[in-house]
Amino acid sequence: MTWTHDTVFPFSAAMTSGKTATHDVYAGGEGPPILILQELPGIGPETLDLAKRLNGAGFRVYLPHMFGTYGKVTMGRNMARLFCVQREFNMFLKGRQSPIAGWMRSLAAEIKSRDNAAGVGVIGMCLTGSFALTMMAEDAVLGGVASQPALPIFGGDELHMSPNDVAQARAGMATKGPGLAMRYAGDKLAPKRLMCALQDAFGDDLETQEYEGKDHSLLTLDFHEPAYQRVQDYFRARFAQAG
Repeated sequence: MTWTHDTVFPFSAAMTSGKTATHDVYAGGEGPPILILQELPGIGPETLDLAKRLNGAGFRVYLPHMFGTYGKVTMGRNMARLFCVQREFNMFLKGRQSPIAGWMRSLAAEIKSRDNAAGVGVIGMCLTGSFALTMMAEDAVLGGVASQPALPIFGGDELHMSPNDVAQARAGMATKGPGLAMRYAGDKLAPKRLMCALQDAFGDDLETQEYEGKDHSLLTLDFHEPAYQRVQDYFRARFAQAG
């Protein structure tokens, strides 16, 4: 399965640090827009398959290329690169988000404007997982899915977000509906204690789901059909609610 995009554009915006980041954004398909935030292995064939599936379900997909080689899985190289670009991503931050969070929120607003859409759905995976939840504070974001959220690395039960990030996201969820977080039950990269910490922080504003297995990437490398269907149904309901 190959994803065909019809648009690619560079997007520049300020990060929460005040510095500017620029990344290419690929887009393809027709329908309500969904923003996919790439996971650590990169934008490989499996991520492009996810975009294709969402297109087939009637969504337009936006896929920012933030690191790695487009179209390939390069886990080790991407890990090394992230240590060199901590001005954007910091995988170890506790109690606050990486600076790239501000750029992501601006991109969601840009997508809503470009498509003249009711709003944008967001999928975060692995190191970008929790960003999908805090982005629900953004007026442009209608729903957020955190698939196998993994940050902060070695964080124990601390979150990659501040109490203010949580409060703002919950305010958005109160009007739009809850966020969704999911993981494989035996996933050590997205540990149970982190999911419990998210549940404690968000309460009834977060739906959580665990699937049997010890794999990691629910929507890509370790594709799980029921998890994908849950995500698809989540966004269909959220866009239908928005009219």
